[in-house]
Amino acid sequence: MLNQSADADVRRTLSRLGDAWGEGDPDRYAAVFTEDADYTAFDGTRMAGRRAIADGHRALFAGVMRGSRMTVRDPRIRHVATDVAVVWALGGIIMRWQRGRTEPSAKRLSAVTFVLVHQGDDWLVTAFQNTRYRPWSRTVIGRLTSRMAGGDGR
Repeated sequence: MLNQSADADVRRTLSRLGDAWGEGDPDRYAAVFTEDADYTAFDGTRMAGRRAIADGHRALFAGVMRGSRMTVRDPRIRHVATDVAVVWALGGIIMRWQRGRTEPSAKRLSAVTFVLVHQGDDWLVTAFQNTRYRPWSRTVIGRLTSRMAGGDGR
């Protein structure tokens, strides 16, 4: 079955991405992206292309993100074409001083979207979007608004 095999390959690509992050290797991390990839970080910073992705992570991996780990929880994979997959997941970064954690803190939890393309024998990320996960219904204002409208705030 094509999708099961392709899903396993997509998951391996995501695993390679996490491994490269954990090793703090910006070139290996960027190698999982296409040459012309678009990368949008949690703060809206855009990096265009593999070289920019590597360069954008070089100082991070040498500094504040040194020793951190990336998580991608329960990726939902949807094949929009034979050679294109869209992946949505919750994920985030566990900082080096959070050694006992298996999940990122709420502050570092993000909704992430990957678009992967099949090139040769590999799946590579051609677009990535990272948005901090802050559901409206879980904010104080969201809960108050829901209660005033007669909802239960969940």
